[in-house]
Amino acid sequence: MHKKESPRTILVTGGAGFIGSAVVRHLAAETDWRIVNVDCLTYAGNLNSLVSVSNHPQYVFEKVDIADGHNVQRLFETYDPDFVLHLAAESHVDRSIDSAAPFIQTNITGTFVLLEAATRHWRQLDPARRQRFRFHHVSTDEVFGTLGPTGLFSETTPYRPNSPYSASKAASDHLVRAWFHTHELPVVITNCSNNYGPYQFPEKLIPLVIINGLHGKSLPVYGRGENVRDWLFVDDHVAALQVVLIQGEPGQTYNVGGNSERRNIDVVTTICGVLDELRPRKTGERHEQLIEYVRDRPGHDLRYAIDATKIRDALGWSPAESFESGIEKTVRWYLDNRSWWQPILDGSYQGQRLGLASSASS
Repeated sequence: MHKKESPRTILVTGGAGFIGSAVVRHLAAETDWRIVNVDCLTYAGNLNSLVSVSNHPQYVFEKVDIADGHNVQRLFETYDPDFVLHLAAESHVDRSIDSAAPFIQTNITGTFVLLEAATRHWRQLDPARRQRFRFHHVSTDEVFGTLGPTGLFSETTPYRPNSPYSASKAASDHLVRAWFHTHELPVVITNCSNNYGPYQFPEKLIPLVIINGLHGKSLPVYGRGENVRDWLFVDDHVAALQVVLIQGEPGQTYNVGGNSERRNIDVVTTICGVLDELRPRKTGERHEQLIEYVRDRPGHDLRYAIDATKIRDALGWSPAESFESGIEKTVRWYLDNRSWWQPILDGSYQGQRLGLASSASS
């Protein structure tokens, strides 16, 4: 992915979301590709995350729902892509507990619609472009279910999704794999651990804790905070996605992890320590004193952990950020970019806990 490459076109679905916008910004800075951002701008899609590339000569935005077959077909006919990087998804577990329908529509039906259009497009390409074309499907480690105190998810771990969200992503993974085996569409799949970093919608744990801490509000932690996740800095994930897109073997799956397993309570206390250093409370109290344990999420998986040996050995990728360095960069970004997140709090999201209806009825 260097400037000397001949220009190519990539469709990035979900390019106004957290990870997608990081991909778009990076591609605009590092390649001469034409970047077509396909996003229907749900609550988590934010074009303010793309102000820096909005006037870029190679950047195009298309407000399209990936489940809209007519418009998806138009995109392929209009832009003639060399790559599809499929990130568009409903992605918050708590929201899937309250209402699964959007997850079924976007994550399953939307992926099916994209696969159908991509296959038609790929079949009419000339042989050299057919060989180069990739459909890269971006998924999650949550499809594997939950781990006990030990062990890691590998690419051969059986699927055991436990939430409507993870079940919908598992279904989309299976569809993508089926299109490779049935239609020989050159696909690659990545399953990543929990992402964090700049421009993340504040319903997610890390930005929610940062912003609540800045406002002196309670810092909600599910259960006793014992749930364990592997944390991946978003820029490291973007680098992995590029490597897999270009070098990955069709039909293969690659797990992408940050080598940063942490209990949720440890994540929160780490953020509190950085806030204590960078933005001390006027009361003189430590941010850790704001922690509040709340009713656990229904069906909350205990532990996820990624074995990223395959992508390291086969493709040479490993994360550049430690958890501590990534968290400090993230906290500094939220301190410096209130103009990005404040309008979200003023509008569609006020920092409330999601999934309450299901929790209360459980």
